Amino acid sequence: MRDGHIHTPFCPHGSSDPLERYVERAIALGYKEISFTEHAPLPEGFTDPTPYQDSAMRREQLDQYFTALDDIKARYRNDIIIHTGLEVDFIPGFEEKTARFLEEVGSFLDDSILSVHFLYCKGQYVCIDYSPEMFGDIVQLFSTIDNVYKTYYHTVLQSIRANLGRYKPKRIGHLTLVRKFQRQFPCPVSMDGLVLQILDEIKERGYEIDYNGAGVTKPLCLQPYPPNEFIREAMKRNIRIIYGSDAHRADDLHQGADEMIKEAFSFDKFSSSP
Repeated sequence: MRDGHIHTPFCPHGSSDPLERYVERAIALGYKEISFTEHAPLPEGFTDPTPYQDSAMRREQLDQYFTALDDIKARYRNDIIIHTGLEVDFIPGFEEKTARFLEEVGSFLDDSILSVHFLYCKGQYVCIDYSPEMFGDIVQLFSTIDNVYKTYYHTVLQSIRANLGRYKPKRIGHLTLVRKFQRQFPCPVSMDGLVLQILDEIKERGYEIDYNGAGVTKPLCLQPYPPNEFIREAMKRNIRIIYGSDAHRADDLHQGADEMIKEAFSFDKFSSSP
C-alpha cells in the first residue's frame, strides 16, 4: 500500500487541505508509505501558459515546503513512511535550467517524478491538461488531434532520454496524460506503437512508471494514466509500477486504486504472447 504521487497545500491549483489531513487519511486507508510530490517551480524564463499561471509552486516557497515535510515526517515517523518529493516538469528547451535546479534541490529529495504538461508549437508553449476548451485551441494550433498526441509522446520520449544530471527523476509521470479529454477529442490514429516505444525506453534505463489514478475520475477520460493494456505491457517488461493518486486534496487519495489494482493483478504476468 503505497501512494507515490500526492500534492499538497503548496499547489496553487489544489486545495488548502493541510498535510496532516492527507497523512491521516492515508493511514486510515491502510497506506504504509506515501510520497508528497508537489509541482516543482517552473524554470526561470519560462512563462506559464495557463490563465492564472498556477501550474506550480513558486521558487521562494521551496524552503518552507521542505521544512513542512521534515516536520510532518518526524511527527508521523512511527505511523507511516513519508517521502519528500517533487513532480518536475520536462519542458523542451529548458533542459539545462532543469538540470541546474535538480542539482540544487536533489539532496533534499527522497522521491521524484518527471512529467510532461507543456508542449511547444509555432513559437509558443501550451498546457495540454488545463481544460477541454484549451485543449480544443491546442488542436487548432497543431492542425489535428493526432499531431497533438504525437508531439506529446515524442516529448515524453525526449524527457526519458534527456540528460538532467544525477538527480534526474526515475519515475515517469502519467505517461498518457494527453488522453485526459479523449472522449471529447478522440485520437483517430493509434498511438500504441509510440507508447510501446516509451515503455521500451523506460525498461532500457531501469526507470519506473507512475500508475496514475486521476484519469479514472475525469469524466472525459475514465481511464488511468496509462490505461491497463499498457500496464500489462509494462509488466511483461518487468518495469516497476508505482500507484499514484495524483491527489490535489485529501479526499482524492486512493482514487481509482481499487479498480486499477484489481485489473493489474488479473493480468497473466507469464503470458508468452508478443
